[in-house]
Amino acid sequence: MKKIIAAALLLSIMTTYSMPALAINAQEDTSAPKQKRSLFVKKSKVKDNNQYKFDYINLDWWDSFGDEYLSAYIRQAIEKNHDLKASSLVTQEYYQAMKAQFASELPQVGAGFLPGFSKFPGTTSSGWGFALPIYASYEVDLFLKNRDKTKSTKKTFEASVQDERSAHISVASAVGTTYLNIVQMDEMLKIQEEIVNLRENLYELEKLRFEEGISSSMDVVNSEKAFITAQNNFIEMKKQHYKMLNQFAVLIGESPENADQIKRKTLAEINISKTIPAEIATEVITSRPDYLKAEIAVEKAGLDVRVAKKEFLPSITIGGMGIFTADDLGSMFTTKNMLLGFGGGLLMPLFTGGQRVANLKMKKAQYERILENYLQTNLTSIQEVNDSLYVLKSDDKRYNQLVKQYDLESKNYKLNEQKYGEGIISKFDLLRYEENLLSLEQQLNQYKTERLVSFIGLYKSTGSKI
Repeated sequence: MKKIIAAALLLSIMTTYSMPALAINAQEDTSAPKQKRSLFVKKSKVKDNNQYKFDYINLDWWDSFGDEYLSAYIRQAIEKNHDLKASSLVTQEYYQAMKAQFASELPQVGAGFLPGFSKFPGTTSSGWGFALPIYASYEVDLFLKNRDKTKSTKKTFEASVQDERSAHISVASAVGTTYLNIVQMDEMLKIQEEIVNLRENLYELEKLRFEEGISSSMDVVNSEKAFITAQNNFIEMKKQHYKMLNQFAVLIGESPENADQIKRKTLAEINISKTIPAEIATEVITSRPDYLKAEIAVEKAGLDVRVAKKEFLPSITIGGMGIFTADDLGSMFTTKNMLLGFGGGLLMPLFTGGQRVANLKMKKAQYERILENYLQTNLTSIQEVNDSLYVLKSDDKRYNQLVKQYDLESKNYKLNEQKYGEGIISKFDLLRYEENLLSLEQQLNQYKTERLVSFIGLYKSTGSKI
């Protein structure tokens, strides 16, 4: 009786146990065009340290600004920025999904313990019994369908790594740009405060000139308007300065309450040691995260088409089970209470209502769409690199021209100071010349900052590989 129960239990478990779908080995599918080998260096596992994150952003390039505060803030952002932490966690999610898919290529083994009480009709005998089933199953992956599924999942993981890298480059660029704008605004506020005081003096002098009949009431009104405009500009600059400090604090993972504690150099102390390249090779786009992600996406789409084709092939599974049954635990592991079973099966869907055909056509359409996206990414990448290099060269030329103009204006102001000392021109005229010089100094600081920011733009467009 025990063997009858055990056989029934064995049959029940073997027929209901869910085994992975089968694949049978076939020749390599050549319908999808082969893609060139990815330049992405594949990681065997997700690393626990942050060194690879610093490799993403090319930290040596940031050190070329010669600003220890900026370099420290870049490092802090990589370690503390919450968006970057989230992007790294997404990468880990995809890595674990890849491992989970790989498990489908391996045999599945399980065991259980089944106690029970039995009493058959027409008999007086009854009692407890125990069963210990041990079972194993394996899908014979002859067509390498599961292998291709694992490769496809791995491509998804590799694409997430490029997303993570892109996020780190973007945050580093945002930190650098915001820092430079804050430093620029520091200088702008100082100069604007001087302009406010200067225009106040001009306004007071204009009123005296009006009382002496030298100027008209319209001149007084215009002078007062200029004074009020300077005050409003100063207020607006302070507002922008405050917002940039808060934004910068969030970027580096600090509370905005600590924004006033952000240390920084003066704009005059910041000068990048990198020279502007005469030209950049087109091959540099192959290191951009978006290019690599698009390339990986094409490779994954090709694998998905192969998997869809292999869904038309039969699947083969093999499995086995051993079960021990006894009335008491003491006699469980004996040969007379052991029952073994082994079996396999071949399954092939004959009619699924066109589901497999539709799935194959869908995967082919997805492949074509992703291929077009890849080609577009290729063109866009070249455009962005060319644009950023041209902008940098233009900003550099404009800044150098303004430096010459500022030097000439400084000499002119010194000459007018001498004229004022000799009584040739009035204080009112000298203040006008000083205002022009201050306005030009503001513009010079703006152009210098834009030139430095353009360097960051080129850094970002080349995927940090400048």
